[in-house]
Amino acid sequence: MNMTLESTLSCPYHEKKSTCVDHIRLFEALPDEARTSLLKEMRHTSHRKGEILVQEGESIDAILVVRTGIIKTYRIDASGEEHVMDVLHAGQAIWHGMFLEDHIYHYSVACMSDVNLCILQREKFENVLGRYPKAAMNLIQMLSTDLDEAEEKNLLLGMRSPVKRLASFLLWRDRRMSGQEITMKLEDIGSFIGLRPETISRALTSLAEAGCIQRTGRARLQVFDRDKLKQISQ
Repeated sequence: MNMTLESTLSCPYHEKKSTCVDHIRLFEALPDEARTSLLKEMRHTSHRKGEILVQEGESIDAILVVRTGIIKTYRIDASGEEHVMDVLHAGQAIWHGMFLEDHIYHYSVACMSDVNLCILQREKFENVLGRYPKAAMNLIQMLSTDLDEAEEKNLLLGMRSPVKRLASFLLWRDRRMSGQEITMKLEDIGSFIGLRPETISRALTSLAEAGCIQRTGRARLQVFDRDKLKQISQ
């Protein structure tokens, strides 16, 4: 992982008398003293749009917390086509696979914008888990939730109607974004749900005309009517 642009900037959460560990599910069950200990071990790095943070097959040696910006996880198939697996925004973290026996990345990670990260070494977190069993149980619950989300995505990809598939995807992203704008290019949405960009564009126009969403800028939109969007997705 490229760590050449290490930053000494303070974490933006500090301005709100908060920290990044207060906003990450992975750390929720930890007591205050454990969070304080972890904060002392975190490093801040800055990365440019388009930079590849992780290559598939590399060892997972750290938890990556997005302070600002947007990153994506993706895989490249045998024909060279990219398939987006997930898009993560500020307050989200990459850590899955960290506790597998091989603990290697089964995907690549790249910056979709300029990005600032908080980085915590894997062994530091493992030591904390050993001292706080409740945090380990919280981790198990998180993995169960993630399995449910993976099943939901598989159901989404099975929908034949492009408009229904897109509506379901936007609802799913909106829940994860807690009402914030969804920032994704048509190509990335299409890669995620298996549709061509032009098909995505037509479906977005249909949903906007129905009053379900508002396109707020280039590659940016916001869910406007969740109930109507849910009806269309069914």
